Amino acid sequence: MQAEYTGRQVTITPALRRLGDEGIERIARLLPKAAGAHIVLTSEKGRKTADVTVKMRAGKIVGFSESYNIETALREALARAETQAIRNRKRIHAIKRQPKDEKLPHDVLPVRARKASRTRAENLEPEEMAAAAATNGRRMAKAVVPVTVHTFPARSPVAEPHVVRSADSVALRPMTIEEAVKEAEFRDRDVFVFRNHAGTVCVLHRKRDGKMELIEAP
Repeated sequence: MQAEYTGRQVTITPALRRLGDEGIERIARLLPKAAGAHIVLTSEKGRKTADVTVKMRAGKIVGFSESYNIETALREALARAETQAIRNRKRIHAIKRQPKDEKLPHDVLPVRARKASRTRAENLEPEEMAAAAATNGRRMAKAVVPVTVHTFPARSPVAEPHVVRSADSVALRPMTIEEAVKEAEFRDRDVFVFRNHAGTVCVLHRKRDGKMELIEAP
């Protein structure tokens, strides 16, 4: 498919023509029914624009791009036009024709089912006929089966707390804060109780974010 070029304040160089022809060939493979293509390159003060238009039997595909370089603008405009061509091709392949209903070789008349009520009534015993008459010809009710309904307590029982005494979380000698942190890391404890050199009871507690929190008893 031949492409028509128009340059507005732009000289159509062989490199630009080669770049445009390659892009139009890729688009033509996706759109075999394309009628023609027109590429307009424009150079204005501070910007370069490229406009790619591919005409088809039903509609057209347009790719526009703007850049500081005319080659970059042409390459992006061709890419956008190729993307639209791919979408158009997928949309055409997604349309499926519904098959026509096949006609039967001959008309088949529906067979009316024979009512079995009269036959069944003829074979009933006298007691069963009396029961049927009492129910006015309707079906006899099935026997009711009792169902046991289980009740559950409104509140679930609260489990008693399980307390375990630990001697590994308490220091036996006075420590500084740095020594207590190292000792807690060595013993792999999230809570560590110790006394500083002033005799104050302190608690080291590891928070959820991994930081150690110091609590001093009043």
